[in-house]
Amino acid sequence: MLYVLIALAIIVLWFIYIYNSLVTSRNRVDEAWSDIEVQLKRRYDLIPNLVNTVKGYAKQESTVLQNVTEARTQAMGAQTLAEKAKDENMLSGALKSLFAVSENYPDLKSNQNFMQMQRDLTDTEDKIQASRRFYNGNVRDFNTKLQTFPTNMFAGLLGFAAKLFFDIDEKGAEGQPVSVQF
Repeated sequence: MLYVLIALAIIVLWFIYIYNSLVTSRNRVDEAWSDIEVQLKRRYDLIPNLVNTVKGYAKQESTVLQNVTEARTQAMGAQTLAEKAKDENMLSGALKSLFAVSENYPDLKSNQNFMQMQRDLTDTEDKIQASRRFYNGNVRDFNTKLQTFPTNMFAGLLGFAAKLFFDIDEKGAEGQPVSVQF
């Protein structure tokens, strides 16, 4: 009888350990996603100022400015991870077009506000990339834990499901690297 109680206690403790490790991993994934959202919000906040600065110098480029604004709005409203990745790719492509157009305006390229926003956006893009790598690493670890024995026996029963990776096409919508350098 004593051996049965000890075995039962070991099984219960093992089950608690598995559950707690899954919760910890899921929370790390959620925290990593939060880091991405912070950086994306920072980028969203920079874009209106950037558009307004360019608008002052490149009035005839209203289509490009409108595309950037629409891509930003769409990316901000994305609900799922797949929508977010698709919309972020569109936004990156629109920003690439905006910076390509600004090449035609030497006064704009020498504007201090524009240059500072360019640096801020470059810094933000780097932080988004680092946050995305951190998130995807946590997703990899979480999904591996879900798929390996013995946690795979209990994960589904406990309501844990695999997470999706956040993949952004780093080459932008047109297959070219997104660059904000002049």
